[in-house]
Amino acid sequence: MNRADMLARAADRKEPWDLVVVGGGATGAGVAVDAASRGYAVLLVDRGDFGAGTSSRSTKLVHGGVRYLRQGRVGLVLEALRERGRLRRNAPHLVRDLAFVLPCYSRWDKLVYGVGLKAYDLLAGRSGFGRSVGVSTAEVVRRVPTVRTAGLRGGVVYHDGQFDDARLLIDLVKTAADLGAVVLNYAPAVGLTRGPGGAVDGVIVRDGESGAEFRAAARVVVNAAGPFCDAVRRMADPAATPLVAASQGSHVVLDRRFLPGDTALLVPKTPDGRVLFAIPWHGHTLVGTTDEPIPAAPAEPRPTAAEVDFILETAGRYLAEPPRRADVLSAFAGVRPLVRAGGANTAALSRDHTIRVDAPGLVTITGGKWTTYRNMAEDGVDRAAELAGLPRRPCRTRDLPIHGSVAPEVRRLADADPALAERLHPALPYTAAEVVRAARAEMARTAEDVLSRRTRALVLNARAAVEMAPRVAQLLARELGRDGGWAAGQVRAFGELAKGYLV
Repeated sequence: MNRADMLARAADRKEPWDLVVVGGGATGAGVAVDAASRGYAVLLVDRGDFGAGTSSRSTKLVHGGVRYLRQGRVGLVLEALRERGRLRRNAPHLVRDLAFVLPCYSRWDKLVYGVGLKAYDLLAGRSGFGRSVGVSTAEVVRRVPTVRTAGLRGGVVYHDGQFDDARLLIDLVKTAADLGAVVLNYAPAVGLTRGPGGAVDGVIVRDGESGAEFRAAARVVVNAAGPFCDAVRRMADPAATPLVAASQGSHVVLDRRFLPGDTALLVPKTPDGRVLFAIPWHGHTLVGTTDEPIPAAPAEPRPTAAEVDFILETAGRYLAEPPRRADVLSAFAGVRPLVRAGGANTAALSRDHTIRVDAPGLVTITGGKWTTYRNMAEDGVDRAAELAGLPRRPCRTRDLPIHGSVAPEVRRLADADPALAERLHPALPYTAAEVVRAARAEMARTAEDVLSRRTRALVLNARAAVEMAPRVAQLLARELGRDGGWAAGQVRAFGELAKGYLV
């Protein structure tokens, strides 16, 4: 993907796009892939980088949702388990089976959780990742050597999926581009246009780098802006009633010693009625999440001190060595775009998705969760195509492979220039070749794009990422034709951003 080429294709097009998609997160990228795979002409625009919001800040799980089963949301669990299986088949390079241990400190808990997880297995059917089984205390300790053993009465092992959210998002955008879609980051939709009958018939797009604006005519506009979808809706109707109830979910990342094996830990009870996960991820331990109502979605959400303390204290009840604030390598937060249903408890709001026509020519799709992005997109494209009177074409994404691994391309760059094989920091595995490839083939435009999403350095170890920033900025400046002043500005901006990830 080359941004200059994409921008030229978007700005120079004279005829209407079949769909213009606003929002380049999981939902928007899914809509673009689905629509392009059906042969529709698609333009996707995002105000920042692809996946810079919620879609790169998840708990990194592709799962049915064991807590939703406890809440009786069987339909949601069935849908998510079905989509979990499809995602593993379509992106085997990114989605893998992950075993979880649920430690039990009473025999009654072992019985109750064992029965519940057997029901989870039955709902998964042939889409299952592995069968749940009750295990002994010794087996729990073997799988999770750091578990608190006082009073331990065994546990239950079950299986779900793990993935890298930002990597999958970029691969989805690349899949859409492979299928003919035009995709643009740093291109905010700053207005909607209307035809003679008053229907929405296009988007005013601003190139965030040059400031130039152009009109993208559209047969239908799909609002997939996640937590910010109400802002797009207000472009059509300034008096639109808010649709989204924002909820913040925070995580902390610790050293691998807190979870040295390949098995994750599920904490089944937390004071706010959620579950807490501790999972091995990219050689570290990721722990989360919270569910805190917030009045509006900020551009850069940050974990609160109370959220960090909550996560550490809750995890500490189940670990032999309770983690402390000094152990936190990075802390990050994302915002869930939950559909409003009254009341203040966002943990109780549905994770189902909602599709609505906000104005003739404007379809909004929001809610849902990463695991069900494909099904959301299918429903959204069906509705958008119907509204626009597009030719009816069947969905193709149920068994559509997602763009594959980048490792061979990175190796070729390193082989051609051994200096690019150098690691950027001893604490993390990333190399200079990955920065070059991100700029050349994945539309990375800033140090943050590289350090937060093309690699996961910022999320894994914020201090190490800050130390990597000067070299990353230098490499990007060379690739993008920028000068030393630009590179220095990137280092300063990234340093300010990273402060929000430090505890």
